Amino acid sequence: MKSKLFVPASRPELFEKAMASEADAISFDLEDAVAPDRKPEARALLADWLARRAAAVPAAAHPKKIIVRINAADTPWYADDLAALGRLPVDLLNVPKTEDADAVRRAIEQATAAGFRGGFLVNVETPRGLARAAGLAAAHERVRGLQLGLADLFEPLGIERYAPETLRPVLLAVRLAAGAAGKYALDAAYPRVQDPEGFRAEARLSRSLGLLGKSCIHPSQVAIANEVFGFSSEEIEHARRVVAESRARPGVGAFLLDGRMIDAPFVRRARDVLLAAGAG
Repeated sequence: MKSKLFVPASRPELFEKAMASEADAISFDLEDAVAPDRKPEARALLADWLARRAAAVPAAAHPKKIIVRINAADTPWYADDLAALGRLPVDLLNVPKTEDADAVRRAIEQATAAGFRGGFLVNVETPRGLARAAGLAAAHERVRGLQLGLADLFEPLGIERYAPETLRPVLLAVRLAAGAAGKYALDAAYPRVQDPEGFRAEARLSRSLGLLGKSCIHPSQVAIANEVFGFSSEEIEHARRVVAESRARPGVGAFLLDGRMIDAPFVRRARDVLLAAGAG
């Protein structure tokens, strides 16, 4: 998921446009993007659209992941979100405001009881959640990754949102927490829609720290995310050679390739590159 495009669930006129975009994943938002008095309507609109689209378009006909960000477990809309979406074709439920592993497991149990069989993307967007991020990632095998939310994390504490020296340790902490459980991490949204170079710089920082992709709140950001988090032909070819050399040397723990020492971590990364690039 190089790019994950947010779409308010209260804006059905945007649904098909989003699906026609170049984003790898579409994240339909029932939480922050929807006013409280419109949440039941938005839920019904999204559920109806997902059901109708599933009947008309086989899942194999489009490569995009379908994500739904539901409302938090302590809100009056949470149970109805699960009931409406549990049996619909959703790849990932994005669970916000999560702060401990027990809460993640409860959410998964409740969603499963409602009929949901997909994966979970767990938000890290509070100081307590950040401190416990490794536990969130490891809470359950159906957690696929961690999603960073910077507005909720920084704004209440008066922390500068756009300073690289502020972002770097948080991004790295979330990536390492996810990596400890063998999961991926996704970067937060970038609110300054009219600042493409700022988006690009933040995306480059995220990629340098091993994050998988970035959330987008406007279609204009998608192409930048796809470019920054994509892999060049040279990177893919190098990964192929690393994997091929590893297979050609069974029982050899380390070997030289183009003057560089290659051992198990580099081989594992090369396989991940080929998988992410669809070139495996």
